[in-house]
Amino acid sequence: MIVRDFNELKGTDKSVSDAQWTSVRMLLADDGMGFSFHITTLQAGSEHTFHYKNHFESVYCMSGRGSITDLATGKTHEIKPGVMYALNEHDHHTLRADEELVMACCFNPPVTGTEVHRADGSYAAADA
Repeated sequence: MIVRDFNELKGTDKSVSDAQWTSVRMLLADDGMGFSFHITTLQAGSEHTFHYKNHFESVYCMSGRGSITDLATGKTHEIKPGVMYALNEHDHHTLRADEELVMACCFNPPVTGTEVHRADGSYAAADA
């Protein structure tokens, strides 16, 4: 059994940040679960364009408000507490945080914890 406390992981090497978001990696590839699990906080007023070409991601909004736009279709969806979205087709998307967003995120395949977003908004494949 794996038991971890989000509050104890903040500020450790399990917490990855850039100027406008912080992701606390609660489960990673080396935990052997087949997915990774993160709590990600996006700064109010921020906008992020991602394209996870090598990963599937599902995201559940715990708090805050914003929107997500599917860049292939132009369709925008409201993000608020209780809303989940899944990038089941490696969807190229823009996520906007109107308020601070706190999101629970799962990645498959799992991330290792050392990934950085590439210029195209993706993470490299695990074996790349």
